[in-house]
Amino acid sequence: MSEVAEATDMGVLLLALMTLWLYLPGFIANTFAMMWGKWLPKTGYGPWPIDGGRTLKDGNRMLGDGKTWNGLIGGSLTAGLLCMLQVALVGTTFDEASVFVSPLTGSDGAWFSIGGPWLTAYVLGTFLGFACLVGDMTGSFFKRRRGLKREGEVSAKAPLLDTLPFAVMVFLWGQLFLGSSLLASSELLLPMAIIVGITPILHRSFNLIGYAIGWKDVPY
Repeated sequence: MSEVAEATDMGVLLLALMTLWLYLPGFIANTFAMMWGKWLPKTGYGPWPIDGGRTLKDGNRMLGDGKTWNGLIGGSLTAGLLCMLQVALVGTTFDEASVFVSPLTGSDGAWFSIGGPWLTAYVLGTFLGFACLVGDMTGSFFKRRRGLKREGEVSAKAPLLDTLPFAVMVFLWGQLFLGSSLLASSELLLPMAIIVGITPILHRSFNLIGYAIGWKDVPY
């Protein structure tokens, strides 16, 4: 694809930035889910834990109170709005002067190409957000199996399980299900690996910011 070739000529760093931009709805969905999980109950609705409070044979919760339907649904749908904002910012065509391409570039004929650029962007962003949150729940499932519990608003620390599953899941779903679009280009595999490697640092930085401004109860 010409967009990837253009970015490759600019260097691996810019190609990684392009990849992060294309997958941004998936990487920010955790923050959106946290906001829905934390703020919606203040209106008197929820929270609604996905596991319904159930425990498994090991005596630990399946997922814990931190994984809620309001966070999963709200976080996924808000990621769709973010993708629409991205399209509004950069348009639907590739600008050779910029590595920050539209998330829809190369999506003609893709399964998520529905009813024009805005609905397409919303479906794509929601899909990436949902992939992120499925990965996040996967990490929580294995944390519970290790006996790492969540007590109220405070979740036990597990740096790799808190960060890598959602990043890996977003990219894996992109490669598996977005094959007719730029997001599944094989040229993005190296930058994907780089981003996965630095995700714990990025995640920690965002959590520190969220803790500093009062969005998170713990700095991790």
